[in-house]
Formats: sequence, C-alpha cells, structure tokens
Amino acid sequence: MYASGKYSSRGPALIPRMKTKHRIYYITLFSVVLLGLIATGMFQFWPHSIESAADWTLDKRSVHDAPVVRLPVSSPIPERGDLSCRMHTCFDVYRCGYNPKNRIKVYIYPLQKFVDELGVPISSTGLSREYNDLLSAISDSDFYTDDVTRACLFIPSVDVLNQNSLRIRETAQALAMLPRWDKGMNHLLFNMLPGGPPDYNTALDVPRDRALLAGGGFSTWTYRQGYDVSIPVYSPLSADVELPQRQPGPRRYFILSSQTAIHREYRAELERLKEENGEALLLLDKCSNLSQGAASARKRCYKGQVYDYPQILQESSFCVVLRGARLGQAALSDVLQAGCVPVILADSYILPFSEVLDWKRASVVIPEEKLSEMYTILKSIPHRQVEEMQRQAHWFWEAYFSSMKAIGLTTLQIINDRIYPYAARTYEQWNNPPVVKWSSVNSPLFLPLIPPRAPGFTAVVLTYDRVESLFRVITEISKVPSLAKLLVVWNNQNKSPPEESLWPKVGVPLKVVRTKENKLSNRFFPYDEIETEAVLAIDDDIIMLTSDELQFGYEVGKTADAFHAHIPAQAPLSPAHSPESI
Repeated sequence: MYASGKYSSRGPALIPRMKTKHRIYYITLFSVVLLGLIATGMFQFWPHSIESAADWTLDKRSVHDAPVVRLPVSSPIPERGDLSCRMHTCFDVYRCGYNPKNRIKVYIYPLQKFVDELGVPISSTGLSREYNDLLSAISDSDFYTDDVTRACLFIPSVDVLNQNSLRIRETAQALAMLPRWDKGMNHLLFNMLPGGPPDYNTALDVPRDRALLAGGGFSTWTYRQGYDVSIPVYSPLSADVELPQRQPGPRRYFILSSQTAIHREYRAELERLKEENGEALLLLDKCSNLSQGAASARKRCYKGQVYDYPQILQESSFCVVLRGARLGQAALSDVLQAGCVPVILADSYILPFSEVLDWKRASVVIPEEKLSEMYTILKSIPHRQVEEMQRQAHWFWEAYFSSMKAIGLTTLQIINDRIYPYAARTYEQWNNPPVVKWSSVNSPLFLPLIPPRAPGFTAVVLTYDRVESLFRVITEISKVPSLAKLLVVWNNQNKSPPEESLWPKVGVPLKVVRTKENKLSNRFFPYDEIETEAVLAIDDDIIMLTSDELQFGYEVGKTADAFHAHIPAQAPLSPAHSPESI
C-alpha cells in the first residue's frame, strides 16, 4: 500500500515533466531537419557554375585552392596542330546532336593546379582575372552544362590567354591529361597574346592536336578558315574607363595615332604625314617625363603636351591601328569604344569575328605599303559614310568587344551557327545595330519601308576557265577599300572550279556559284549573296583597272543602283537556265 501510494502520489507530477522534455527534443530535432532541408534546397537550386556554386565562386576559383596534379616528365605531348582541320574533319558534330533550342552544350573542366615533378606550376600567373571572367560568363550562359555526357564542346580551365606566362611543353602535357581530350576533338582554347620573342608567331605555340583555337592575332597563314575563331585582344583599359557618349560627326582632328612602341619606319612615315597635313593629324607617343605604371598607361604626349588616353581618341574621326610585335592590338578595342573609325594597317591580319562581322562598315583597311597615301585615301570617303562608320564602330565595341563575356559568348555563338546553320543568325542580326526608336517621329510614314542595304559593293566576276587571269583579277579587286564581297560566277559546266586551297587569300567573303548552262547574262542574276548597295560586274580578264580606279568608280556611282565594267567573255555560248549555288 505504501509503495502503491508512493507511486500514485509521484506519478501525476512526473508524467507532465516527461512530456515537456520530449516536446523540446522533437522541436529541436524538427528544427535541425528543417534547416537541413533549406540548406539542401539552396545548394540544389542556386545557380550552378562549374561543378557547384560552392566550388566555383570568384573567391575560391584560385589555383592555390585547386587540387594539385603532377605532370611526369614522360607525360604525352599533343601534336603541334593540324592546319588542315575543318569542322567536318576535326570536329565531331554528332556529339552535339539535335535539340529543340539548336544550342550547343559547353562543359568547363574543374580547376586543377598543374605542376611538374619538382612542384613548379606550368603558369607564372595561375588563373588570370580575364580568363576567370570568361569562364564565369560561359558558366552563367544558356550554353553551359555541368553534365559532361551531354557536352558538345569542352573548355579547359587551363589559362592560355597570354603565352608569355606559360611553360609551353608542360601546358601541352596538362591538356593531354584532360579526361576527354581525345586528340583535342571538340575542345576550345582561348588565346589573346600568341607567340613570343623573337618570332612572335601569330597563333598559340602550345601543341594542341585538333583543338579549336579562339585566337587574338591570327594571320592568313595560321588561321584555319571556318574552324578557328579570330577574337579581339581584350583591353582592360577600355573596360575601366567610361567614356561619355559622343555623337557621330566632324571632330577636332582628322587622323590620330596613339600607339606606342611602333616600328621606327612607321613612325617616320607618320611624322612625314604630320609635316604635310599639320593640325589635321595628331601623332602621340609615350610620355617620357612620367613614371612608369598604371597612370602613365592612361597618358599620351606630343612635344611635351599631355593628353588623357583613351579619352583623346574621341577627338578624332580616324584612328590609326598599326601592327606591333603582334598582329592583334588592344588599341583596336580602345578606338572602337571611342567611336573613332579604325584605320587598320596590318597586312594578313584576320580581323576579330570577321566570319560574321562586316568590317567594311566600321573600319578602313589599308595595305602597309600605302601608309604614305593614308591621308588621301581617307579624304576620299564622304562625310555621311564616315558618320555611319563611327556609329557602327562604337556599336561593334559595345556588342562584341566590351567585356570578356561579350567575347566569349560571341565565340560560342559563331561555333553554334556552324553546327546548326539552319538556325544561324543572319547578316543583319550580326551587323545591324538595334533599331533606333525615334521619339520625335509619330507617323509611320516617316519611317523607312525597307531596311538599308549594306554599304560597299559586291564584285561579281564572270569566268569560264581562265584561272590564272581570274586569280589576278580577284587579287586586284580585293585591294579596293569599299569591296564587301566577292562572287565568282563559274560558267563552265564541264570543268570544276579549283580547290579551295588554291584560291587567293582575301579579306572579304568569297563564294563560287556554278551555273547550269553557259550564258553571259548569268552575271546579272539576282543572287542571294548580293546584299550591298552597289554591284561591280566584271569579267575574268579585266586586269587593267587599278584598285584606286575601282574605288573612284564606286564613289562616283554610289547614287546609282549598280555600276558595271563589262567586256564580253570569250567562252562559247549556249542556252542557260537559272544558276544554282554550291
């Protein structure tokens, strides 16, 4: 009874206390589980970059924190690079497959720190801020995938933007160790500063097998047309300086040269032009009375007078961009940002994104040997055309040059257009600035009914089988500043055109159209490739016209729909149907 009474007397007091303890325990457990679910959800749905957001943030993307990979001395080295590579020979398009969005998927390798057997890194700088920005932009884009099995294109986290910072052999070995390397198939490398002293090659010297190269200094000798992508040399100076908006029109100076360390022969020729044309030309150089550093990089001088750079570029209509030790120059980006029309004197240079951008609309390309004639050539360009070129130059910078993001995504879009040509961007989408909304015009009657045609002219060359003469005509016409495209009408049905490798290297798009039957009027067929404001119809034996005469004829005939130079061909005639393109 005592025991029973004791239990019954304590029971009512103990049971509520036990319930309270259990309640606290379960509440605590539930809170921990809930916090765990929230944390898991954040990591699951937070925007992914490379492997996970936690591993690929700006702060953690450093070679100091990346896993170390040692490269044995005997590690394989890729082949030098196949100059014959094209998309149909060195790129597996079937890996890209079909998808409703017609968009390639790009995988970025996780960051690793590659060192040799002694522990010395393969790069003196590690991961540059520019390459970091590039990878970030790609990982945040619609092209990116973190599923390596879905990838169509692979981008290494090995930074090869600046060859000066690389150990060539070890960098090549690091590339060959990538899990999906496979002789470089479907791999893309970005490089802006190729070569090194004393040769300064125009393409990255790192052996890379069949990998695509987005390079910033290609020449016609190293550029694999339709495979590689020519990109700008990024200018951190342009990105760091915000220039005020400057409307197109006449400016204080006609020609301005602001590059430093240019070849003494070019400097002497510019000095002579300065003496002849006085204040119309401003010739700047490095300031000798300023200490070296970031501050001096933003200054240029002429006879002791100091100018702010790149702000001074906005004070000129034309700005000279000469080749330096390397073909590609960051000065091109500075000039475009200022809305100054670049005058490019760099023979054999493949202009950035020239596969899709019509540089005749934004620049003037002059052979180096004609530097002495530069002033006369530029003076022949009408004021209205100069204003259009100024506007186009600034828009090119804004759309394609202004950041590593713009450069990287433009490169991927070009490759995407090759793989899905039926969904590729049009000439107009690449080259026409967004439509200006005129706030002062309300009536649609004041708006153009059709979009303006591209400036410049298309040369339509009619030929039969005089290949040697044809190539001479093409070479001469390609020197005309206003030439936009070359269209060769092949009128011989019994003989195929020469192989692609035998044709002259020109700086404008060239296409061969084969006709079904031989007819002189084939030159006047309205080919889809003709998008310019003027057409030059010429035969394959017209070799007496100089490039200056053709340019003069274009300027005189701009008010007409087309201008023609015509001498009957010597080929036999027969009835023809409409031509077909190949």
